[in-house]
Amino acid sequence: MKPGKELLFLALGGSGEIGMNVNLYGCEGKWIMVDLGMTFADPAYPGIDLILPDLEFIEKRRKDLLGIVLTHGHEDHIGAIPYLATDLGVPLYATPFTAGLIAGKLEEEGLQDEVKVNVIELGGDFQLGPFGLRYVPLAHSIPEGNALVIDTPYGRVFHTGDWKLDESPQLGDPSTAKELGAIGDAGVLALVCDSTNVFQDAASGSEAGVREGLDRVVGEAEGRVLVTTFASNAARLKTLGKVAEDTGRQVCVAGRSLDRILRVAKSVGYLTDFPPTIDFDAAMKLPRREVMIIATGGQGEARAALARIAFGQHKLSVDEGDLVVFSSKQIPGNEIAIGRIQNELASKGVKMITDRQAHVHVSGHPGRPELAAMYQWIRPEIIVPVHGEMRHMAEHERFARENGVPRGIVQENGDLVRLAPDGPRKIGEEKVGRLILDGDVILAADGTTMNERRKLSFQGIISVALPLGRDERLAGDVELSLHGVPVEEDRDAFVEEACAAAAEAAKRAGGKAEKLREEVRLAVRRCATDWTGKKPLVDVLIVHV
Repeated sequence: MKPGKELLFLALGGSGEIGMNVNLYGCEGKWIMVDLGMTFADPAYPGIDLILPDLEFIEKRRKDLLGIVLTHGHEDHIGAIPYLATDLGVPLYATPFTAGLIAGKLEEEGLQDEVKVNVIELGGDFQLGPFGLRYVPLAHSIPEGNALVIDTPYGRVFHTGDWKLDESPQLGDPSTAKELGAIGDAGVLALVCDSTNVFQDAASGSEAGVREGLDRVVGEAEGRVLVTTFASNAARLKTLGKVAEDTGRQVCVAGRSLDRILRVAKSVGYLTDFPPTIDFDAAMKLPRREVMIIATGGQGEARAALARIAFGQHKLSVDEGDLVVFSSKQIPGNEIAIGRIQNELASKGVKMITDRQAHVHVSGHPGRPELAAMYQWIRPEIIVPVHGEMRHMAEHERFARENGVPRGIVQENGDLVRLAPDGPRKIGEEKVGRLILDGDVILAADGTTMNERRKLSFQGIISVALPLGRDERLAGDVELSLHGVPVEEDRDAFVEEACAAAAEAAKRAGGKAEKLREEVRLAVRRCATDWTGKKPLVDVLIVHV
């Protein structure tokens, strides 16, 4: 599909899901990509940490791809760059803080000389073929959250990225209502907009209010305090630095991602007034009333600092009388993992406070009042909801129409949408999907490896070894081992019966190796099903003797 004299939009990720944002705009034979993110795996992907977007559509058209433009530095917008950008072979464009995060990722993978990152100043503009692009600063929970004004011969797009309104931002200078209104005055064809908090009736709130809430709960604490938050929430880090000063505590930071965010932020002029940090040993020697630990792991990540501290696997510790503050929103799907850590902390007598008990967190995404304000400023002809599950995007389209936006479309990953002329209109469906990062290997999420691993985790595996003579007939005892098959105390009896079933099946096969292999596999699986009600994988190994 080659764009003609038209403006096309195609999401390869982030529409119909929250995370893994990848958006394509097509015009006059060329494409640009906005963001290249990833998402974190769930239990449906055993052994997997990261999920990446399948970029087959644009990889086939890479000669027509002009560049990748990044709105901000969250993982769901830049996280796939180290794994996929080299295959696309195009330059990246980002503002300084985001570019610093990307540079660190590329260096970790040894790719710093293979991917070119162009640094665009805040509010800067540049041209990529028929696309004119300009960064528009918006408030978010990370420095340099940006919208994009995308000018084309067929109309202007305002692509919000992730955003909120904050009257007292802790970092950066977001665009004013007057500046956003001026963009709307010039005419906007389509508003491509964050849908995350569309069901939230109230505005997200200011980071300044969080400081007041944290000052109170930390100031009242008698013991050691640990605060966990998203590492990328640099605005929250600034707040926590001030809270530590307000309450007379020294700061200890636990988590590599927090160290990285602090380092990059300071390198481009943010968090320069963050208080000096102390190391783990010094933190543990201080009186408990004089230390604040800032740690990763508020979403229950097993290898993050909070989990290791909770389970006694870290140099830092919290004990009875100490306080852990969860200064972040619980992401749906993480309830069990977070509950596991909270139960362990509770067993130690540690007090916990979440955003349900005190004002210790605000979202970085717009509620309904903020969305309504954006519609009034930008005044688009078309609303294109993104960054949400289908329920979020459908409600966002309805809400925008109720608030005066003339037209809208609810699209999902793979829907090819013509925005102009005569848009919005779905004109096709393109292949999309997910990839998994399995160790150092990138594989299809629905491929053989993952399907086999799911079966292993659900059903278990039985390995059968058959000794065959030169006549291809059984020439000794069958050997059998099993893993994850629920026979427990009946294991020996089951193995004996399964071996007998395998031997009998081998005799029936009559010396034909492939028939023998299949007959044995089926016989052993039937035996396992009779004993357990499950159908484990059965792997048959033939050994010639």
